[in-house]
Amino acid sequence: MSTTTREFSETRRLVLKGIGVTALIGLGVMPFDVPRALAAANDKYPEDAFKQKSEADAIKALYGRTAEPSDKVKMDAPEIAENGAVVPISVTTTLSDVTSISFLVAENPNALAASYKIPAGTLPSVANRLKMAKTTNVTAIVEAGGKLYSTTKEVKVTVGGCGG
Repeated sequence: MSTTTREFSETRRLVLKGIGVTALIGLGVMPFDVPRALAAANDKYPEDAFKQKSEADAIKALYGRTAEPSDKVKMDAPEIAENGAVVPISVTTTLSDVTSISFLVAENPNALAASYKIPAGTLPSVANRLKMAKTTNVTAIVEAGGKLYSTTKEVKVTVGGCGG
């Protein structure tokens, strides 16, 4: 993505969030803390983390620490994906105080596939369709209570979606 396209996308996001806040205020609805919502809109996109080639480097760039495996993080992913261009993955957890969930695909050109900030009071559940170059491990990282937890599953890809 070019710098101009990224800047346009970020500007568009900010404008849309502002329109939404203005509309809600005009209706007399205040479902959230406006200053905190505006501060969240200015969170820096983790560009460096998305550029990393290895899982370990992506996790370090995104979180600055390592994750420990946990059976409280549940990932639903197919054993065999017939098309690597659209591999459905979902993650749920019973951990409390979840602040983010991220997906990493070990053998992709860039390991970090997706990262979500989870607002307080939100059900910690995320689903996505990931692109996978070939058979590899998919790792889900959950940040909860200031610690990182993970689960990993191998997904076999018969037709690659990332140049495979």
